[in-house]
Amino acid sequence: MEPKPAPTDFKGILKHLGPGLIITATIVGSGELIATPKLASEVGFTMLWFIILGCLVKVFVQIELGRYTLVTGKTTLEAMNSVPGPKLRVSWMVWFWVVMYIGSTMQVAGMMGGIASLVVSKDSGWHLGLIAIVALACMGMLLSGRYRLVERVCIAMVVLFTFFTVLALVSLQFTDDFAISSNDIGSGLTFALPEDFAIAFGAFAIIGIGTSELIYYPYWCIEKGYARNTGKNNNTIGWLDRALGWLNVMRWDAWVSCVIYTGATVAFYLLGAATLYEPGIEITNDNVISSLSAMYEKAFGEFGKTVFSVGCFCVLFSTVFAATAANARLFADGVSVFKFKKYQNEDERQNMVKVGAVVLLVLAFIIFAAFGSPVSLVFMGAFAQGALLPFLAFAAIYFLYTRVDRKLHPGKVWKVFLTLSAICMAMIGIYGAIKEVKKTFFDQAEKAPVSIEAPASTNGTPAALEQPKE
Repeated sequence: MEPKPAPTDFKGILKHLGPGLIITATIVGSGELIATPKLASEVGFTMLWFIILGCLVKVFVQIELGRYTLVTGKTTLEAMNSVPGPKLRVSWMVWFWVVMYIGSTMQVAGMMGGIASLVVSKDSGWHLGLIAIVALACMGMLLSGRYRLVERVCIAMVVLFTFFTVLALVSLQFTDDFAISSNDIGSGLTFALPEDFAIAFGAFAIIGIGTSELIYYPYWCIEKGYARNTGKNNNTIGWLDRALGWLNVMRWDAWVSCVIYTGATVAFYLLGAATLYEPGIEITNDNVISSLSAMYEKAFGEFGKTVFSVGCFCVLFSTVFAATAANARLFADGVSVFKFKKYQNEDERQNMVKVGAVVLLVLAFIIFAAFGSPVSLVFMGAFAQGALLPFLAFAAIYFLYTRVDRKLHPGKVWKVFLTLSAICMAMIGIYGAIKEVKKTFFDQAEKAPVSIEAPASTNGTPAALEQPKE
């Protein structure tokens, strides 16, 4: 297809939005439905500022990765494979991505388990059967269509889960015990960090546009046609005008989706803080569905269970569907980047995408059958994403300054925010890593003498912990 100029009117721009809405369907899943309320149930309203920051700060990196793909036509994995540093068949950063990719498959497995738990108990013999049905349903849809089908399904799901979440939050304000006050909101906008940062770190990695979604986004920009419509850089005024025009469309796409998923994320967090924190309801592997449904029961009463079930299905299914669609494209691209196969045409690539969808869904089913802990699986994927996030942020800056024509560079203010965004991601990543190392090694070492060497006294208390008698 021939390149074409970008629309300049609002109606035309609106018609070409899509990649960000697919990403939104992926985002409002494990992060918003599970990680965000879990954080709220443990710290209350105090981390609201952190949730908002986690949604906003990563959009700058998202747009820069999209800018690189739009003007070069190269995918995210191809870009990562070109960063400086050691290579073993592929770049060190691609190997880092492989670890994260395995983690994201664990997340999909956890969400598939969550969908099945909406219908039957985890201990039921039907639980794994329902997970298999979910996998087969996604498989059938992904094998039958390409980009347009994915976009339409994701947009429908985004509309549904946003409606149910906002409705629940508004309904909560008409209750006597759980209405959210301005003081609650004010306390959440005061800078504070919890003693145990691990949950917050995991949540930050997957709320808003997480590491996986940052990697996914350029693929959807390619399939939507942003790069194809821009065309190859032939150093003409026509190409520059097209590039600037489609970059403007992409920015609209990214920020519109940011408004939607930030609103949904904040709504989930406020629901969790208002209904779970004071009663002391924690979200664990064994009670994830019952605890989350409590948020809706407080707003709607007994009818809340039904509302939650429908809304939760929309959230989780859209995430499983959209994440698998994106991961299948990464699977096909990975086959090429690792030089296992060279595609002769686009049909060959699309056939490999379909193979990837089948392989990933089967693998997710096997992972859940082996581990069976949805919350733990989600957070295992979250920590893997959090570790890669700072490297991806700085790679986006590197691509901007070394690979993108200076005529297409953003202004100085944008570059300042991009740099601050990358620094913020790095600081949170380092802080979270230090806390985890300390918790894993030093805290355990301090506890070891008590648990291993100290004999128990007659009342069951370790002798080393008993107070000396007067």
